[in-house]
Amino acid sequence: MLKRLAAAVGGLALALGGVVAAAPAANATPQACFYQVLEQHPGADPAVVEHACRTAADGSPESVRACYFELRREYVPAQLALDACRRASQE
Repeated sequence: MLKRLAAAVGGLALALGGVVAAAPAANATPQACFYQVLEQHPGADPAVVEHACRTAADGSPESVRACYFELRREYVPAQLALDACRRASQE
């Protein structure tokens, strides 16, 4: 079950990647990711959010997925986690 969920989320992330790649990268930094998450989900642990956003900063698909799963373990809503991690990965 867990493998299917991971595959589905990975497929969704890849499918939505084209949409994000076409969008302008305004405020696209790990810092913007950090503030986006904490503004919309203030209960998240700032240290975990900072680590996740820094993880995504290199822009590789693996690092964005790692960021996403780290934020999801902190109970950040899925769409917010995905958007924030993508924001951190764009420069």
